[in-house]
Amino acid sequence: MEHWEALCPGGYRFVYDDALFRPGTDTFLLSSLPRLKPGLRMMDLGCGTGLLGLLLLQRQPGLAITGVDIQPAAIRLAEKAAVENGLTDRLSFLAADLRNVKALFPTGSFDLAVCNPPYYPCASGALSGDSARRTARSEVDCSLEDICRAASHLLRWGGSFCLVHKPERLTDLLCALREHGLEPKRLRFVCKTAGSAPSLVLAEARRGGRPGLTIEEPLILQTADGAPSAEVDAIYFRQQEETP
Repeated sequence: MEHWEALCPGGYRFVYDDALFRPGTDTFLLSSLPRLKPGLRMMDLGCGTGLLGLLLLQRQPGLAITGVDIQPAAIRLAEKAAVENGLTDRLSFLAADLRNVKALFPTGSFDLAVCNPPYYPCASGALSGDSARRTARSEVDCSLEDICRAASHLLRWGGSFCLVHKPERLTDLLCALREHGLEPKRLRFVCKTAGSAPSLVLAEARRGGRPGLTIEEPLILQTADGAPSAEVDAIYFRQQEETP
């Protein structure tokens, strides 16, 4: 069943389907990482139903975003959302395997690439019996190496790649980025509360960048009393909900 929700009052509407992998907090958190400016050409690798692109356009309307996903059902919903929001001039999608981007786009076609990738290697445990959820969670259709290779091809020299991953795979992530000419430049850990162990890591790399990594202050999800932090409220556009 399809479900439609608004990002904020009067904002863009996104769609998801119970048969596909449902949007998660990590997509919203990732949307806070890229440094946006008008005119950027952006690629969303493994875009799903297009939520990340909508989040970024809600923050910066002057983007041109292309999304690629291997699941045609997800792409159909993403295209539906683009039409619903009147964004077909800025938001386009392609049902394709990201491992084949060299045949689809010239090298250096984009200024920014983003990805909310599958977190778990195929051999890390039991796989979901549902193919859509298995693709979203586990590296059955593409690996971290595949994603970094695709981003490296797509980005212009000096272009940025932003993604979210699990802290326990940080070594794998940094090695894969550097191996494909994407120099890690920023890391930001996501923690439930101040002082707790991180549950996610947000990373930015630059194609052809010089060595030099900045560790930013953690993104804290909850205050001591369990309420969402002010930054999380901003990421979810809740401040707009409170505006009279």
